[in-house]
Order: sequence, then C-alpha cells, then structure tokens
Amino acid sequence: MTTPDNWQKSSFSGGGDGNACVELASTRDAVHLRESDAPSIRLVTTPAPLSHLIHGIRSGALGRA
Repeated sequence: MTTPDNWQKSSFSGGGDGNACVELASTRDAVHLRESDAPSIRLVTTPAPLSHLIHGIRSGALGRA
C-alpha cells in the first residue's frame, strides 16, 4: 500500500495550529484519514464507502435508533 505524503487538514478543524484536526490524504488506491494528535493511527478506505459514510452522517441516518 502506498503511503500518502500530502495530508490536508479538514476545514471543520478550526484555524489554529493545534493538534485537534482531522487530516485526509489520498493515494491512487485509497483514502487515508488520521487525527493530527495521533498521526500513526490511520483509517484507510476507498472513495465509495467513505462517500456512503459522509452521506449517512449528513442525512442524519446514522443517529437514528
């Protein structure tokens, strides 16, 4: 698996330089997510499942019991 080298900070993470941000990077085969205060721990997925997760969060479908 290719290791990404161009991490981008989420626009929802605030404007400071602190370690309270979600960062995202992509490679040819995957999308990588990490928390800036624990960069060695990564979630790796592909675009389709990540898109479904984001859609579920935005629609509120994941918060219903």
